[in-house]
Amino acid sequence: MERDSTGTAEKTVPASPLRKNMNQDTCAANSNCSLGETCGPTDVAKARWTLLRQVLRQKQADTPEVKQVSVRRFATFDLFSRKRLLTQDSSDNSDDQWVEYRSVYFPEYSSLLRDNLGPIRVNEVLNSFDNTGNVCVWPSEEVMAHYCLQKHHTFKGAVCELGGGMTCLAGLMVAICADVREVLLSDGNEKSIHNVRRLAERNRRAGKFGSTQVSARVLRWDSDSDISPLEGHFDIVMCADCLFLDQYRASLVDAIRRLLRPNGMAVVFAPLRGETLRLFCQLAQQAGLCASQHQQYDAQVWDVHLKMQTEGKDAYDENIHYPLLITLTKGPQPVSHTQ
Repeated sequence: MERDSTGTAEKTVPASPLRKNMNQDTCAANSNCSLGETCGPTDVAKARWTLLRQVLRQKQADTPEVKQVSVRRFATFDLFSRKRLLTQDSSDNSDDQWVEYRSVYFPEYSSLLRDNLGPIRVNEVLNSFDNTGNVCVWPSEEVMAHYCLQKHHTFKGAVCELGGGMTCLAGLMVAICADVREVLLSDGNEKSIHNVRRLAERNRRAGKFGSTQVSARVLRWDSDSDISPLEGHFDIVMCADCLFLDQYRASLVDAIRRLLRPNGMAVVFAPLRGETLRLFCQLAQQAGLCASQHQQYDAQVWDVHLKMQTEGKDAYDENIHYPLLITLTKGPQPVSHTQ
């Protein structure tokens, strides 16, 4: 289904860019602390704000609370290579830098993403629904995108990604590789969706979506006006690393339940993060969904996981770094999604 884009020149950049500069610290504001254990919600909120303020001022975070939140020990499973595209599109007058994310294990599939998303603005941090997906491609999103490529034959009909952040990489990959009718890319943050719409348009113009209808919209899990028009519409709903916010966990479960068709399935990737994943599964079962948890779902991801475990917890902690696969269904038990 995918055809290569035209009018671009390629420049190779390192395959693991997330280990650098601002991305290291700002991404980590959501990756290295279980809200149910070592940090309280108030401490984490203060630490995240302090971290973002210090990044904006280009100062090094030095308080114990900020250090605990900001340590970016593990950034990627290296499932995608990156090539910077030197655009020759005369209609694009912005300073954006476009990057091709190409699957290492399924190299026939790639997506175009914006690499330079501009500065984080204080008013956006204070006023937006949720900014955690606004900085980089998280490891769970990376793994889910890879999984979608591997299992592309299981996707059908209408697909929705929830909480996809600035890229909705997994949803884009479904639109590129799977024989589906439509893909909805969503997030609760307006800035994220503004960017995702640009990504979708760029990939559409590159001929990557074929006949699949791809759209993007703000979709808040706790907003009935957002969820109701789409109720019972999707064959598959998916999300990555969206379980850690206590105040939205129940809303996420309810949104998944309402968005799915009667025999639909949700695909959720998330690390344990203390009790957060268990609490999510408990809420899902209370809502009448059948939950199934998978630890070994992909050989490449599992191999990286085993290798990283030998590095010790200072480099890799599976509690916060290794995404488990959760499948949720309204109807009969799903077919096995393990290898």
